[in-house]
Amino acid sequence: MAKEYVDIYTLKYLLYQVHGLDKLLETERYKDHDLASLDLFLDSVKEFSDRELYPYFKEMDQNPAQYQNGTVMVHKQVDVVMKKAGEMGIIAGPLDYDVGGLQIPFMIHTASTYIQEAANNHLPGYPGLTQGAAELIVHFGDDYLNKTYVPNMLAGKWGGTMCLTEPQAGSSLSDITTKAIPTQEGHYNIAGQKIFISGGDHQYAENIVHLLLARIEGAPSGTKGISLFVVPKNRVNKDGSLSKNDVHTVADFQKMGQRGYTTTHLGFGDSGDCRGWLVGEPHKGLKYMFLMMNSARISVGRGAAAISMAAYHASLQYAKERPQGRKLSSDGKKNPDEKPSLIIEHPDVRRMLLLQKAIAEGSLSLVLKAAKYYDLIQSTADKADKGKYRLLLEMIIPIVKAYPTEAGAIAVSNGLQVLGGYGYCNDFILQQYFRDIRIFSIYEGTTGIQSQDLLGRKIPLENGKALELLLTEILGTITLAMTFKDLHSQAKILGDKIKLTRKVLEFLTPFAKKGNYERYLADANLFMEFFAHVTIGWIWLEMAVRAQQSLEEKNQTYSKEFYESKIHSMKFYFKYELTKTLSLAESLMHDDTLTISDMRNIF
Repeated sequence: MAKEYVDIYTLKYLLYQVHGLDKLLETERYKDHDLASLDLFLDSVKEFSDRELYPYFKEMDQNPAQYQNGTVMVHKQVDVVMKKAGEMGIIAGPLDYDVGGLQIPFMIHTASTYIQEAANNHLPGYPGLTQGAAELIVHFGDDYLNKTYVPNMLAGKWGGTMCLTEPQAGSSLSDITTKAIPTQEGHYNIAGQKIFISGGDHQYAENIVHLLLARIEGAPSGTKGISLFVVPKNRVNKDGSLSKNDVHTVADFQKMGQRGYTTTHLGFGDSGDCRGWLVGEPHKGLKYMFLMMNSARISVGRGAAAISMAAYHASLQYAKERPQGRKLSSDGKKNPDEKPSLIIEHPDVRRMLLLQKAIAEGSLSLVLKAAKYYDLIQSTADKADKGKYRLLLEMIIPIVKAYPTEAGAIAVSNGLQVLGGYGYCNDFILQQYFRDIRIFSIYEGTTGIQSQDLLGRKIPLENGKALELLLTEILGTITLAMTFKDLHSQAKILGDKIKLTRKVLEFLTPFAKKGNYERYLADANLFMEFFAHVTIGWIWLEMAVRAQQSLEEKNQTYSKEFYESKIHSMKFYFKYELTKTLSLAESLMHDDTLTISDMRNIF
């Protein structure tokens, strides 16, 4: 298979020219790094992905993770990638020096993982979840937990997971029932079950460290009574040896996509001897977990953006090679004696390819924008600026999770359509991308949950301050775009969309003020789609502004054609996607309440 699964030039353009990574490196936190060394790091990750990830992508789908004799058997590359991720600093990358990290910008960590996910989205989750679990211990665990578990996790020797979901609770974490009973020895006895645990078990893991939510005996009901625990698959004895910890794999879920990435059902304490260690203070587990949720949701959006990009390149390559039909002549007829045209010459195929490009590149830039805000929160010394970037990140996080996953599925579906009947066949890779991306809108809170978070929590956050900060950022880009004649039209259009956003919110907000939250949130998913389109319009205009600047300054970093392609893609997005806000706004401001009326006679 060819290795054209990612556009490394666009990735670096976004990092260096659009999102200004160089400015970030001027801060105290990241001053030890420079663009040249980080560029080499990305190139090494690309070479690693070419060699160790991409060649096994189809193979891992055909030979999925499988439960056998009490454990899960996974592809041999899981072992290779975990160890290499440790050696290369991929797992430890964004963590502080004093805990063994490289203290690289989260933007670079995001970019490097994006490359891996575009190469093979079944593999990066294993080191990725390990990094997330280790980071929770670093931030909230005591010295014992940090010394006992973190070094082996960062080295890729031990895996890590997040254990939240239970069979009877699903997304409703307030209903979890896993118990934690304190003992005089300092640990807790854990009893319960967790489902949908990604990377939960496999034959190459000497140990897996589960970060688990449970309810201490006698704790308050609801989310206020949830605590966080380290529950290892194998306990670490005083001499460093390992012994079993009564954590059992009940089953591995067989899935329609991401088949090489194991998803397990785990049982804790079936024999009454599962030990867990409290992380931080009692009853603050959900708070700790959600402090890390922003990076987790960025990760999900990143994964979907990566699949969208890989699928785009696969369908683009096919369109450039496959002859089919003939172009219409000036009289509207086809000449059967002419040589068949490549399908990329047909306008409708070009439309589908441009849609893929607009969604894939727009999603990537949005994800990097969120990573940039994350970095600025970490590195900015000024308290007011830190607060500003925190609110901006909170504002866009639901969109970062929802847009790349929902629009990404549409993009990949269009890519499959480019191939026609072959797109539906296992001989071609588009059908696998289509199956793989479908899970991403479900991971880390479904689109419905993200939509309610956006409209219910983020729009009114701090009396609307977060929203106003974001709109100010968008207006800044519009103002800059107005300085370029070729961007006047799109700048004005986006300005009108800001006015439309305010109009929609003026219609919806009174319902919330009157306490009618069901009506206020009934069409939250439509508002997500509406506001995501506006946000991606901003993202694309920002890319086009930088491209136009480069053209006028005769910047030679990339070719004239490269910069022009960004402007063309922006115009495509504004014509074909941003216009959808009009119908969405009409639905949002419609008087009919068709989903919250008495439904007994409907279903």
